[in-house]
Formats: sequence, C-alpha cells, structure tokens
Amino acid sequence: MPTLGTPLAPELLQAGSVWQLTRSVNGYARAAGNGLATQAAAGRRFRVVDSPEQAHPGRLRIVLLEDGYPCWMALTEIVGQARSSAPWRPALLDEKAIVHRLPAVLSWIAAAAARPNVYLWGGTVGPDLDCSGLVQTAFASTGIWLPRDAYQQERFCMPVAVRPGDDSLLRPGDLLFFGTPQRCTHVGIHRGGGHYWHSSGQQHGRNGIGSDCIHPRDQHPVACHYRAELRGAGRVHRCHDGTSLP
Repeated sequence: MPTLGTPLAPELLQAGSVWQLTRSVNGYARAAGNGLATQAAAGRRFRVVDSPEQAHPGRLRIVLLEDGYPCWMALTEIVGQARSSAPWRPALLDEKAIVHRLPAVLSWIAAAAARPNVYLWGGTVGPDLDCSGLVQTAFASTGIWLPRDAYQQERFCMPVAVRPGDDSLLRPGDLLFFGTPQRCTHVGIHRGGGHYWHSSGQQHGRNGIGSDCIHPRDQHPVACHYRAELRGAGRVHRCHDGTSLP
C-alpha cells in the first residue's frame, strides 16, 4: 500500500486501498454512461473494490466509506485529486448529541434553500441536490452520517406515527417518507407544524429545494401530490457506521 498522504496515481490503485478526496467528484451508477448515483465532497474517503486492470476502462469501482455506498468513479476525475489515507472511523454520536445538533441541520437546509438550485438526481454536494442527498448532506454538515438513499434512510430511522393532517408526534428534524405502499421513493425533513423541507424534481415538484406541508389546508399542487404519497416518518437516533446497506 502507498505511504499515507501519497497523491493518487493509477499505478498505486490496488483493491482494498483507501483514499481521501481533495476535491469533490461524481460517483456514477454504472461502469459507463453519465448517470449519477451520488457525489463525494472533498474530504470523503473511499475504498477501491477493483484494481484498474480489473475495472471497466476509465472507471474504478469503489465504496464510499462514510455511508458504505458503492459507485463508479472516473479515473480522470480522481488522479491527483485524492491522497492515500487510513480507513475512516465513524463518530457514533448518541441520541442526546444528535438532538443537540438538529437546529444546525435545519439551519443548513434553510441556507441551501436560499441559494439558487435545481433538482439533481444523484446530487449530494450542492447547490443542486436530490431528496435524500439534501437530507444526508444536511446531517453530515454537523457530523451525523445517514445512509445515502431515501428507502435506506427510512429503514435506518426509528419509526414515528404520522398521517396527513396529524403531526402531533413529529419533532423538528424528523424525516418524512413518501412513495408507494411497496417502496419509499422520496424523503423530506420536518421543520415543525407539519411543514417540511425537501428537494423535488420537475414533474411533481419544485425543481429544487422548497417547503410544503402535510396538512390538507396546503392546497399547492406539490403539497397535494406528496401528501397523497405519505408513507410515514422516522427519527434519527443514531449515526450510520459506514456499513454497506442493501
């Protein structure tokens, strides 16, 4: 393995080696094509799954260590843009510490909403984000790591009862989950009083970060669409340890 701090070069990439990014890069869904799966901000660490000779030409299969998320990175985007690193070790905050940081999470989202942005599938770096990327990045800004995707975040949280028009058990910072009876496809974060922040797309959303409400008095088409798909809510009571999730 290369010495810690060594700049990334193709000949140093070995399966199992760990690197820390010095710039933000894209994580692609497949070995070819432009489809994003996620993004990785400067400072994040990744582990190489396949060495370059085993990988698709020009792409490297990796796992991001903070959330255990697998994706592909373009060699041209990471050569010279990462340094050899020790493995990432999670800071597993207790529930009290997490509650203390929730106002900062909500403040981060409010600031993100105030900047020009559009919805970006796979976006986690900003200003353009997808729904679960907004949630994950907001929590990560305070040192709380969550799983990457909305359905994973739903499974990770402690369930909280909610239904359209009834937010009595919700607290600011709880997550709201939307989708079909079979699967969670969208996530937002409760602001208070049934209002929530979320990043939604163009077809049924606001093409970026906005605020809607689960109460029937909010008759905006976006609020109505997601209220009809409300699945439940969850409370963040622990930090993700970086385990890869199905």
